[in-house]
Amino acid sequence: MGKYAASMEDVIAASKRIKGHGHRTPILTNKTINQLTGKKIFFKCENFQKIGAFKFRGGWNAISSLSDEEAKKGVCTHSSGNHAQAVAYAAMKRNIPAYIVMPENAPKVKIQAVEGYNAKITLCKPTLKARRETLEKIAEKTGAYVVHPFNEPKVIAGQGTAALELIEDVGDLDAICAPIGGGGLMSGTCIAAKDMLPNVRLFGAEPKGADDAYRSLKEGKLLPQENPNTICDGLLTSMGENTWNILKDHLEDIITVDDEEVVTAMRLVWERMKIIIEPSCATPLAAVLTPEFKRLENIETIGIILTGGNVDLSKLPF
Repeated sequence: MGKYAASMEDVIAASKRIKGHGHRTPILTNKTINQLTGKKIFFKCENFQKIGAFKFRGGWNAISSLSDEEAKKGVCTHSSGNHAQAVAYAAMKRNIPAYIVMPENAPKVKIQAVEGYNAKITLCKPTLKARRETLEKIAEKTGAYVVHPFNEPKVIAGQGTAALELIEDVGDLDAICAPIGGGGLMSGTCIAAKDMLPNVRLFGAEPKGADDAYRSLKEGKLLPQENPNTICDGLLTSMGENTWNILKDHLEDIITVDDEEVVTAMRLVWERMKIIIEPSCATPLAAVLTPEFKRLENIETIGIILTGGNVDLSKLPF
């Protein structure tokens, strides 16, 4: 392993594994949103990915990389939803068991989807400590291979394939912005983007109620998430050592937005682009709409990764 947990070679290998199994998701633009931001934005629509989120990429890459020996007792993970679905789906396709730990307050739509892929779900208290402890017990009991939601190098490499496709399809971009939860997507994006476009500027987006990456970047050391409180249910977790090491070296900045700004951006996409995205997914657009971002110079074209569309329609925030 080099300086980072995953390299461009790993992202390219992941891209080959995913080809023919995942979707090469479309890239959309929107005139109204371009006018509002004063930029030309290219949205990489991972809400149209298998399982409804980019997490398919990392889950598929990690599970299809396992040897038969590693995979024979199944796989396990903890997740509030999208990574759980990715692991459950990939395990079902590989015909191995999947054991998933989910917080009891996870969106019902995500729990039902995981059940639909034949995974065995264990619900736990909605804290990171409870998730980790429950997962440890299950891994010990079953011998299943632990597929970490974001710190696993194969997951990071898989998530990097979204940026790889974005750059292949759009060409040059001044900046790329993506949300940060555990940091798997953003760190994979950093690796792919900096290799393909050395001068690209990279920005993370985070909710103010779950801003561990923002605080970590300001302090220059990895700080854990403390009592997150935001409607962005996919961004509640802390970063891992592997993702933090990549992010701290590549990100120009992390822009934080409050839940109200997230809802405004989410509504904008629903109303203007006629596509469904979940709250976590709206954070990069919310970030680009902030006065702070608008003040940045020499950014005309931006790639935004729309991460997922698994929304509980009975609990819309608007």
